Amino acid sequence: MAATSLGRRFARAIADKDAEALTSLLSPDIDFRALTPRKFWEAARPDEVVDIVFGSWFEPSDHIDDLVDSTDGADVQDTHEVGYRFVITNDEGAHTVEQQAYYRAEGDQISYMRLVCSGYRPAR
Repeated sequence: MAATSLGRRFARAIADKDAEALTSLLSPDIDFRALTPRKFWEAARPDEVVDIVFGSWFEPSDHIDDLVDSTDGADVQDTHEVGYRFVITNDEGAHTVEQQAYYRAEGDQISYMRLVCSGYRPAR
């Protein structure tokens, strides 16, 4: 059985809203950049990534009901791809959010990540 990729573990940590697990996956000098529908995000430390993910993207009022899909894409030399989709419920109703990320690893931590997000899309 193949080991779960760092990318899938990243998605699972978000789905579980597990800041400790997310922090442990990130290199102390992470090079993180992300694009959401309304903003560009940058971080250079794990705590900054956690603040972005759980302080802005998925707030306490956003209940992540399920990690619906998580797939590893083809590697591009030293860069790995992961895509994942969440079902989320909040005061505005049910939503789907999809993110695609490209990342590089140093050992068992993510040292570089570029991520793009679909934004919250109303469930039909």
